[in-house]
Amino acid sequence: MIKTSVVGIIANVVLAVIKAIVGLASNSIAILLDAVNNISDAGSSLITIVGTKLASKDPDKEHPFGYGRVEYLSAMIISVIVLYAGITSLVEAIKKIIHPDLPSYTTPSLIIVALAVVVKIVLGRYVKNVGLKLNSDSLVNSGEEAKLDSIVSASTLVAAAIFLLFDLSLEAYLGAIISIVIIKSGIDMLKNTISQLLGERNDPKLAREVIKTVEDFPGVEGAYDLVLNNYGPDTWNGSIHIEVPDTYTADKLDQMIRDIQLEVYFKHQIVLTAIGVYSINTQDPQVIAMHKKLKEIVFTHRYVTQLHGFYVDEDKKTIRFDVVISLDADDRLKVFNEVLKDVESNFPDYEIEAFPDVDFADV
Repeated sequence: MIKTSVVGIIANVVLAVIKAIVGLASNSIAILLDAVNNISDAGSSLITIVGTKLASKDPDKEHPFGYGRVEYLSAMIISVIVLYAGITSLVEAIKKIIHPDLPSYTTPSLIIVALAVVVKIVLGRYVKNVGLKLNSDSLVNSGEEAKLDSIVSASTLVAAAIFLLFDLSLEAYLGAIISIVIIKSGIDMLKNTISQLLGERNDPKLAREVIKTVEDFPGVEGAYDLVLNNYGPDTWNGSIHIEVPDTYTADKLDQMIRDIQLEVYFKHQIVLTAIGVYSINTQDPQVIAMHKKLKEIVFTHRYVTQLHGFYVDEDKKTIRFDVVISLDADDRLKVFNEVLKDVESNFPDYEIEAFPDVDFADV
């Protein structure tokens, strides 16, 4: 990752110097703004290096989950740089629209700009591919930025061609349009990074794979309430609940939990820091019939997506269960209270211990 960022810094500094010289010589605002863009790219690559070094630090007492989220902070800084470059470019373009200057292009300058376009396209693809391979948002953002810069450089060639053929200078207007595109890109990257920092819903595909791994264990009747916490690219820990027969001993359950934790870690590189247990009735046919009836009642209510953790204690005359209510519901508590009231009316001889749950995994 650091090697990729160093390549980006060197390439962008060289391109910035060359474009600044060409822009000054040809009096081209578009080429000069392109040079500024390259300098911002070099700064982005430098930030990526610093972010990568910090993110790779080992966990310590202050940050027991490591420093992986620094990756997201560096990606956010890069997004802000892109946004700033776009706003600055737009301001300069508007100034040139109000007070236009005619450019003076030469064949060597246009050849240099054309080569710069090729270099940025190749560099952008290289950096983005490495970022996708390493799951680095900073490198992916840098690659996207390089691709945008190649469009900026290509547009200056289009403006030059129009000027040379028709004696019509569109540089400033073209620069304004490109600046708006860059601003939009910066906003999109910033929104994406902030969303990751806030904590997004788990990847449904990954969640399904983890749940399947857990449910494949003999004795696990169901797996629910999967919560995955992301502490940087490819750094996960989480928790899950499992349903097991009420006949399991503590020793057998302890061994099962340890086996599940190892399997999930080696198969998915996820540390399950906690595995909660729901005990389910397996011996009493009457209780099994009650479970079926309860399901029919609960699922008549809109926004109810799951029912789990069902258990009947005949000695204490209690029924306990969790009901998952969709986040799409306007008032989840209202839905839960309606479910609870319905269940209580159908099982008047039992005390109902129900809990409103959320499906964080969205599966």
